[in-house]
Amino acid sequence: MNPLLKLAGAIEALVDRVGWLAAGVVLLMVLLISGNTLMRYLFNTSAIWAQELEWHLLAFIALWGLAYMQLRALPVRVDLFYQRYPERVKLALEFAVALLIILPFSLFVCWLAWGFVAHSYALKEVSPDPGGLPMRWIVKSFVIAGYALLALAALSQVIRSGHQLLRPARADAAAGARDGQ
Repeated sequence: MNPLLKLAGAIEALVDRVGWLAAGVVLLMVLLISGNTLMRYLFNTSAIWAQELEWHLLAFIALWGLAYMQLRALPVRVDLFYQRYPERVKLALEFAVALLIILPFSLFVCWLAWGFVAHSYALKEVSPDPGGLPMRWIVKSFVIAGYALLALAALSQVIRSGHQLLRPARADAAAGARDGQ
């Protein structure tokens, strides 16, 4: 097997695991929100740390789940046009978007977020609310990790779609030669 395809497979396995982890965290978040709601309405009390944890979990789900969604082609596309394109045009679009838009943008966000996280870590930033969560840099690091995973997913898409674009071109040419075209 092509080493690049092995790399794409390893990336996809990692992104799949992270995607399933993010999906599991959704259940944890639902339980936390339900518990917070019950505490507020039944006992007239709430914990600031639990409310902040909801936002931290939401950040984790959104940022780490993004790569899974991209890899599994779950984002909404303008199907009015896309569904009518031939398969090779779809592959070329997937290749170009992953290589020219998603990959550079993801790496740029990682680069920008690095200073953001490092600053938070250096300041030993904590929640401004009494009883809030410490180590604010952890939730901010989800930005770097999430976009790094998205960059990996884009790299996998570039490898897979590039391989499919190159392989069928040779197969189509051979089929055309056999058919006398």
